[in-house]
Amino acid sequence: MGIFSRLAALIKSNINDLISKAEDPEKMLEQVVIEMANQLIEAKKQVAIAIADEKRLAKQAEGEAAKAAEWERRAMMAVRAGDDALAKEALQRKKEHDDLAQVYKEQWSKQKKQVDQLKLALRVLNQKIEEAKRKKQVLIARKRRAEAQKKIQETMAGLQESSAFETFDRMSEKVDQIEAEAEAASELAEEYTGDVLAHKFQTLEATQGADDELTALKQKMGLAPPAPEPAAAEEQVRVDAEIEGEDEALEAFEQLSTEEQDELANALAELEAQEQAEQARMKR
Repeated sequence: MGIFSRLAALIKSNINDLISKAEDPEKMLEQVVIEMANQLIEAKKQVAIAIADEKRLAKQAEGEAAKAAEWERRAMMAVRAGDDALAKEALQRKKEHDDLAQVYKEQWSKQKKQVDQLKLALRVLNQKIEEAKRKKQVLIARKRRAEAQKKIQETMAGLQESSAFETFDRMSEKVDQIEAEAEAASELAEEYTGDVLAHKFQTLEATQGADDELTALKQKMGLAPPAPEPAAAEEQVRVDAEIEGEDEALEAFEQLSTEEQDELANALAELEAQEQAEQARMKR
């Protein structure tokens, strides 16, 4: 039973070392399990030796009992032959083997009890080791989870520092500045390199809707004359549109440069000439 006491002491000391030493728990637990497995192998060897001793004592007891029976048979044979002296010697030898058989039987009985105890202790030890393996996995999982949580907390603590947020704010302002510069460059490029006339008409169309909404609001508030009847309104809208279109076209034409005005006048003259030629062709 000494080996199991040593195993218990080993397990206890290793666990205490885990608690007291500031070492990596995962490596320590792995080492403890390896040592426990090695000790279990040694314990199994000792139990196997004890079982072998038990079987050897049983065979020796059986052998001495068989020899005693054989000498008893010989004593009977001497008595039948009328040789009592020889029969006494045979009985004396029988008694010696009987005594040895009894000694071996008693030793076998004690050895068998010890082997039964060793087998039970070995099963308990094996269960303890399996339980230790399961606990090792749980402890390792807890250790890794704690490390991950610690890492997250350290990261969060770093993000909570004012310098980190100041960096984000500074970068945000820089990105806003870059976007503003890009928009300004785009507007300048469109103003000086694009179709200026088309751009002015696009601006006019964009503001037209706002003017209509303002007029409708003034009519609703009684600050402007009401809208005319549908038929008259349509005619008035058409006339207003023509006048407004002419005014806007004239205003847009006046805003053009002399070169652009000449280019537009030439285009309109060419268009008018094409229409006159088409009409003359159709008359013929």
